This record gives sequence, C-alpha cells and structure tokens, in this order.
Amino acid sequence: MRVKAVMLRILRQLGHDKRTIGLMILAPMLVLTLMSFIFNGAEYHPKIGIVNAPISFVTKLEDSDAIVIRYGENESDAALKRSLVDAVIDYKSGKPYIRLEGSDPGKSATVMKLVREAMGQPTQAAEPDVTYLYGYESMSSFDNFGPILIGFFVFFFVFLIAGVSFLGERDTGTLERVLATPLRRWELVLGYILGFGTFTVLQSALIAWYSIGVLDIMMAGSFLPVLLITVLTAMVALTIGTFLSTYADNDLQMIQFVPIIVVPQVFFSGLFDLSTMTPWLRYFGRLMPLWYASDALRDIMIRGKGFRDIVFDAFVLVAFFGFFTAANILALKKHRKI
Repeated sequence: MRVKAVMLRILRQLGHDKRTIGLMILAPMLVLTLMSFIFNGAEYHPKIGIVNAPISFVTKLEDSDAIVIRYGENESDAALKRSLVDAVIDYKSGKPYIRLEGSDPGKSATVMKLVREAMGQPTQAAEPDVTYLYGYESMSSFDNFGPILIGFFVFFFVFLIAGVSFLGERDTGTLERVLATPLRRWELVLGYILGFGTFTVLQSALIAWYSIGVLDIMMAGSFLPVLLITVLTAMVALTIGTFLSTYADNDLQMIQFVPIIVVPQVFFSGLFDLSTMTPWLRYFGRLMPLWYASDALRDIMIRGKGFRDIVFDAFVLVAFFGFFTAANILALKKHRKI
C-alpha cells in the first residue's frame, strides 16, 4: 500500500505538470523527425570545376554522378575560394592538376576516388598533381569537426549553467529581494549578464586554448577571432538560458529545454552535410545561432580567414544577444512591474 501511495503521488504530480508531459512526448518526436529529414536526405554528389579536360574524362565524371561545372581559369579560383566547388581540375600537357578546396576531408577523398576512377590506370607521367586550398592531405575528421565542437560545448554548458543558476536565484528568494529594491529591470539583467559573462569569457578562452594548444586541433587563422566568436556564442547561450529559466519552475524543467533548444542546433551546426538536405530545411538552420558560430570558427580555424571574413556571422550573434537581452528584460515583468 505504501508503494502504491508513492506511485499515485508521483502520477498526480506529473499530471499537474503539463509541460513535463508535453516535452517527454514531443521532444523525442521532434528530434526523431529532424533525424529522418537529415539522414534521408539526397545522396551527396561532389561538385567539380573543370578548366581544361578531355571530353572522355569529363563524361566519366558525369557518369559517376559528379556535378561538373566548366570555368575559365580566373573563375575557377574564385569558385574554389567561395566553396562553390569541392575541387578544380585543369589538364596541362596531358596531366591533371587538381586543386582541392580541402576543408572537408571526406569530400576531398570522394573527389580523388572519382578522379582516379575516371582516369582508369594512370601512368606515372599522368599521375595527378594535387594541391589543397585549405587543409592538408592527412587532415583528420577531428580537425574538420573540432571548430564545430568548440562552439557546441561552449553554447551547451553556458546555456545549462546560466539557466540553472538563474533559476536558483529565484528558488532561494534572492531575485525577489533584489526586485524589491529600486533597481530597474534593465539594470538587473545587465548586472547578471556582466556577472555571468565575466565567467563565460574565461571559460571560452580556456576551452578554445585547450582545444587548439593541447588537443592540437587544426588552427590556420588567428586565435583572437576564435576568442571573439566563442565569447559571443557564450553570451548568446547565457541570454537564452536566463530567458528560458524565467519560464521553468524547477531544474528538471530547465533541463527539459535542452532537446528543444540545443539538440536541433547540433543537426544544423555542420556536423552533418547540410547540402544534401531539402532547401527549406537548410534555411531553417539559419535561424539558429550555433550555425553562425560554427561557420565562423570553421572559416578561421580551417580556412585561415580573419576578422573581415567573419563580420556577418559576428553581427548575427550580436543580434541574437541583443534580442534575448531585451527578451530577458521583458520577461522580468512576470515577477515585478517596474
């Protein structure tokens, strides 16, 4: 009977918590739906730019389902730098010169496999000459995914810790006591952001330094742009976490936001090839801050780009930060009108 009483109490408690029931059912369905869209996407076909090549060679590439695009020499360099193609092939004196974009070792390996199949059994004189615009021949998958993982872990842990910490301020009554003072909402939010933000800056710097300096993730660019993007990512996660904690009644409900807010961003961060998804799903990914953080970190760490090349990604992250800062100020009306 006592076991039954405990069971009934838990069931009644869950029955009153509609949010928990909803998230337990809807969150797995959302994640599984996203996974079905991603893993059931179209097969990837390498995009290869051709400057000069025999018709028979081009035909074999097309028969292997490669997307072949013909360029002039200057146009091909621009297309490669903009990552519009995975490689550019230029035949000179009967020998193929292959320039790989190189930022994704999986795509580079696929291109080289198709090229060798199209060439048949090349003689030593016709063995392709291969160079890399970004990356290098022995580049590992960890080098490729490392920048994305840095952005993800910064975002995830700051989001979770900030949300739970702010929730703790409410549970202990600290927030109510502070709101009883003449302090304005914007002053309170700014104070919390600066307080937690000081810690997140240190955390971001340590994670970026450890990944690059100790784990030896590929680093073609400068450390300062990496630090800028990781700090902006952390500040966005901080404001999102504190905003959502306003609508959570306990730690469990805060954690329940993870599969809704964090997990979908993983699918669109670049860990999976977005080019095989349907166009509307790719555009959906542009609504997520982690996409911009990952895009900027890959540009810096793999492609060696600098501040000027990541301005747009940084601007979008700042916009996310500003939006959720304003949302936090408005959300505090729930606790006190100032």
